[in-house]
Amino acid sequence: MATPPTQLTLGVSLNDDATFDNFLISDANLQIVQSLRDPNPDSKIIYLWGPGSSGVTHLLQAMCHHYEGADRGAIYLPLSQKGEFAPEILSGTNNLSLVCLDDMEELAGNRTWEAALFTAFNAIMESNTKLLLGAHNVPSNLRVNLPDLNSRLQSALIFQLRSLDEIEKRRALQLRASKRGIELSDSVIDFIYQRCDRSMSGLIDVLLKLDHSSLTHKRKLTIPLIKTTMAW
Repeated sequence: MATPPTQLTLGVSLNDDATFDNFLISDANLQIVQSLRDPNPDSKIIYLWGPGSSGVTHLLQAMCHHYEGADRGAIYLPLSQKGEFAPEILSGTNNLSLVCLDDMEELAGNRTWEAALFTAFNAIMESNTKLLLGAHNVPSNLRVNLPDLNSRLQSALIFQLRSLDEIEKRRALQLRASKRGIELSDSVIDFIYQRCDRSMSGLIDVLLKLDHSSLTHKRKLTIPLIKTTMAW
């Protein structure tokens, strides 16, 4: 499928690892993931929020991969990078099947961007496009200045993504490792877990470094190699 012109303009690429297969679905988040993968046709706008490292960005990008894999146009736009493009980038997004806007906190208070998003909202409501919004807070706490936009946000189907507990994080780390062909023993996970940032983003960062080191040295991932790689 040809890449939509807007995606070329953005230069924002998807993380290849950010797929549904790579996402550990906890019981608390099962309904959310099911609703994303098989959305209600009447739910044109979905607002997904959760704390940092809970997987909001992962799921937005997973949705884009999911749509693109089905040859349906999708775009991922992180508003934390809005300085790299103009609000006009939202024009014409109603011609895509899916529009994912991440970091919604970055939009609040910017009148130009708020107006552009409200215009896009109206166009999307008259199309077959799905709009998926990602944030770390509920819509009512975004402090959006434009009343009509605030009303649109409040009318979205809102889901709260729950962070993984400690046991689930370990399972998630094993899942991500297995997708890279790495087998992590319980002792290796214990060793990593006791020495690094226990957020999912922190754990994945360590995994990526260890994977690179293992490939570079052509060695199995062992505690001695981890010690050398991470200087632990």
